[in-house]
Amino acid sequence: MENRPSPMDSQRSHLRASDSNREQIATVLGEAMSTGQLSHDEYSERLDKLYQAKTVGELQLLTHDLQIDQPHPVTPSLVSNPSATNSEPENVIAIFGGADRKGRWRVRRRTRALALFGGVRFDLTDAEFEAREVEIKVTAIFGGTEIIVPEGMEVRNEGVGIFGGFDVHGGPDVDPSAPVLVVKGLALFGGVTGKPRRRRER
Repeated sequence: MENRPSPMDSQRSHLRASDSNREQIATVLGEAMSTGQLSHDEYSERLDKLYQAKTVGELQLLTHDLQIDQPHPVTPSLVSNPSATNSEPENVIAIFGGADRKGRWRVRRRTRALALFGGVRFDLTDAEFEAREVEIKVTAIFGGTEIIVPEGMEVRNEGVGIFGGFDVHGGPDVDPSAPVLVVKGLALFGGVTGKPRRRRER
């Protein structure tokens, strides 16, 4: 079988990888899993390597054996407005107060949350996702953040708790067609929690 072209120019393989480079490769990997080229375990393993990669060349190695017809920005079914997928990160701030995101709201590729002596709540069960993989980065200092995720969503917890808790997880059954949520950040004398909401709870 003839090798397909890489989604990135090989002449740029020595350059440092950017967030947009990683998002492009993450989209390709997601499509490869949806077409059966990658198993769920292989997809998760390559996503781990994706976030460890430093250069464009390292990212290219993650897709060199995949059939790539053409790059797609994201799966349309996950996006409420495909023309707006390059939006800036959303900042959610709660200082001595509260902030709540619920209902049919758009989850951007990257969301930043600050809970300082306050609380933030994200309810993703009816949300629209701007990309196949979205990231929420939380800083909770003497405050708390709660994240409610839909059934079937894969959750990757990369946060750290110092004199606090950082416990965000999904359910045991993952839907390969569902978006992936990556949660990062720091809980300092605070807490970040997350769990799936079952259909009977909705």
